[in-house]
Amino acid sequence: MTPEAPSPLRPGLAPVAAQVAPWAPLRWLALGWEDLRATQFRGLFYGVLFALMGTAIRSIYETQWQLTMGLTAGFFLLGPFVCTGLYELSRQRERGEPASLAKSLVCWRRNPGAIAFFAAILTFAMIVWARVSVVLFALASTTEFPTVRGMLAQIVSLANLEFLALWTAVGFVFASLVFAISVVSVPLMLDRRADTMMAVFSSARALATHPGPVYLWALLIVALVGTSLVLWLGLLTVTAPLAGHATWHAYRTLIRDEPAGG
Repeated sequence: MTPEAPSPLRPGLAPVAAQVAPWAPLRWLALGWEDLRATQFRGLFYGVLFALMGTAIRSIYETQWQLTMGLTAGFFLLGPFVCTGLYELSRQRERGEPASLAKSLVCWRRNPGAIAFFAAILTFAMIVWARVSVVLFALASTTEFPTVRGMLAQIVSLANLEFLALWTAVGFVFASLVFAISVVSVPLMLDRRADTMMAVFSSARALATHPGPVYLWALLIVALVGTSLVLWLGLLTVTAPLAGHATWHAYRTLIRDEPAGG
């Protein structure tokens, strides 16, 4: 019998698991692959979307780099909505329901306001990071007004190691903050209809409670997606849905089923 949908969580943070194995992220990946296969690779549809978005950003940068920032902002706005489809496919399998790509496409309607607000937070963080990068470039450059093209050239150049070290350190702080608020936020909003701030703080609490396995999970995501970006964007067709399905299992491991004392 298919269990009933979880009720909206009552006020307070979602309960975090007391113990998580250090190498749990490897199991999440294995379970994510099982989900991808068991749902007859329907998740590849979302992988194609990610690959197309990445290709669009790269092609726009090569021809009209001035538009890259806006396209990247759109990526951050659409990303959480695209990911919900992958989480929904894993959720369907867990609940014993038939895998339905059609239902996964509109599952965000279960909690649209919270997911949209979270997407706006990610976009704002991206814009702030982009502006900070330009400021850092301006401080390091003495020859020209900073542009996106010039800034990226400076980032990948080893001619200015001081700038590269500073940019990497500040970028790590921004990336850590974004990752902290997004580890399990969207699955929590989708599955339990949590509001945005509850999901964000619950996600940060999960990271603070289990930093070892969660940071390992971050490294695995960077390895999967980063390899695809460097070698061939077409790899995102598989790596993106694999990471998405695995994130569902990260959520199911890190967040307990019932509120403490409930």
